[in-house]
Parts: sequence; C-alpha cells; structure tokens
Amino acid sequence: MSSVTGPETAVNEFIDEIRPCFDYTLVVTACCACMFTLLIVLLGFSTKESRRRMVFQLNVFAICVALTLGILTGVTSGKAVVDPFNQVSTSVYVASIVFALYPPLLYDSILLTRLFALYPVTSTPSLTLVKIFAFPFCVKCARVVVLTLFLDDYVKSGFTTQALVQNQEATWYRNPKIIAEWTMQIADNLYSVSFFLHNLRIRTSLIQRAVGNVSERIRQIFYISAANFVFPLIFNIAQIIFITTDQSPYTGAILLLINNYVTVIGVIFATLWFSGSEWVRSHKEFLADDMFSLSSNPRKVDGADRKSEDEIIVIGRRPVTLDAADFACSGGDGSRATGDISKRV
Repeated sequence: MSSVTGPETAVNEFIDEIRPCFDYTLVVTACCACMFTLLIVLLGFSTKESRRRMVFQLNVFAICVALTLGILTGVTSGKAVVDPFNQVSTSVYVASIVFALYPPLLYDSILLTRLFALYPVTSTPSLTLVKIFAFPFCVKCARVVVLTLFLDDYVKSGFTTQALVQNQEATWYRNPKIIAEWTMQIADNLYSVSFFLHNLRIRTSLIQRAVGNVSERIRQIFYISAANFVFPLIFNIAQIIFITTDQSPYTGAILLLINNYVTVIGVIFATLWFSGSEWVRSHKEFLADDMFSLSSNPRKVDGADRKSEDEIIVIGRRPVTLDAADFACSGGDGSRATGDISKRV
C-alpha cells in the first residue's frame, strides 16, 4: 500500500507545484486572445484621419504591451510546467515582472489625455495646465519610484530564477511598496476620472440648442469613463486585500494580470467606439458622394445628410457647428473635440 501511496503523493505534489503556472498560462492566453481581437477590430474601424491621432497610436501601443506581457508570462509559466527543473533565464523572468507592474502607468496616462479634450494645450493658459496636471504627474513619478525600489529589492533577493520564485512569498506578503503603488493608482484614477466627468457635466450644461444625438453620446461618454475607473478600482481593492491577508502570491498575481487586461480593454473601448462612429460617418460620406455624382440636384442630397449629422451647440461663449462624432473625442481624443472647433466656425 505504501508503494502506491508514494507515487500518488509525488504526483499530487507535482500537480500542486505547477498549478499556479498553469493557471497563469490559461489567464494570459484568454486575455491575449481578446487583445488580438480588439486590435483587429480597432484597425478595421479606423480611418486615415483617426490613425493619425496620437491617442489611437497610444492605444495600439498599449495593446502591443499587453500582448508582450502575455507572451512573456506564457513563456515563463509554460516553461515551468513543461520543464520545471530547467526554467527560463533570470532576465526573461524579471522582464515578465516588469511588464506586469509598469504598464498600468501607461494605461492611466492614456486615460489622462481625455482632459486635453476640455483643456486644449493651444488655448489653455500654462498656469491652468500646471494646476490641473501637477497632481497626476507627481503621483505617477512617485509610482515609478516605488515600483523601481520594489523591483530592485526583489531582484537582489536571488541570483537565479529558482531563487526568485522561492522568495516570492517573502517579498509579496504585506509589501509596503506594492501596497503604496496600488493605493496611489486608485488616487490617480479617481482624480483623472472625477475631474473629467465633473468638467464634462459643466461644459455640457452650456448646451443651448442640441438634438438628442449629442445628449446620447455625452451619456455614453459618461458611462465609458465611469467604467474605466470602476472595474480597475475593484481589482485594486481586491489586490490590496489579498496582499495583506494571503501569504501566497497566487491569487494576487492572477488579479494583477487580469487587472492589466481589464484596464487596457477599458482604455480601448472609448477609442473603438469613436472609431466605429467615424467609420460609419466616412462610409456615409462616401455613399453621399456617389449619390452626388448621380443626382441632378446635389444641393438636396447634401443637405438631407447634413441635417442629421450636425448639431448646433454652445461651448464657451459662442455657438459652433459640431459633428456628433467629433464630440466623442472626449473619450478618445481631445484634439478634434476642442482644438479644431475654430476651423468649423
């Protein structure tokens, strides 16, 4: 009986040892599949004009970073499952940790660019810009410092990959630097989202004449912006709870990976929604041009479409003609929503 129990115990111990790495591989595989699909849809709905915008390029870069995280995590965890006695090099293992900890700074910075829709650089006084962006800039610098100190301590705790893996529990449990990073991330997101939504409400209250299409789009911008904060907030709170109560980093690492991809998805949805609106508008204009070439009364054809696409709103002191899809830039790109208004007056 003991001869049977011995092999069973060894197999069970082996399964328990590789289970976390196997779960990490499953999580990043599913999330990377979502990222790749979103990348294809984002590129498919984009137009030449939208692809020139910096926020679109940043979103594509964010997807590439998330895919790189998935590849590094998959290679590191997959190697531990297939060949646990010959793991990846230390540099690859440390790179996977870097791509898990630092990218949220990039994602939060992309969300912060929404404020430029309300405060364009070309028309906002420098002092006002400093007052608005001083706090998030200082918080992000503090987050970089805290993460760098944590990574330096962790790398010095072992010179091999196996030593770093064994030191995970001691480094993870109630680490003040990681707790401070996630707390500052909550404060950073809370400031940017609340400031944006508050000013969006103030600006939209100045609308004196608009049809329902603009109001509906403003409501959608509000929901997207709120979702970009609520879901990462839930994961950040859960991460803080597990790092302070659970000595094993297994659950916290799963939440950290999922939170990275949830944040990227929230960032992309705003741009994807705007790109879809612009793609529909560009195809409408293409069809309108075809009808214009076949119609003997081009004024009538053009006027019928313009009436439904443009609305008259008041932002600031004077009314402007604004395309409803342009106002969606508040969730994806601010340069067109405000900076280009003067070109349409």
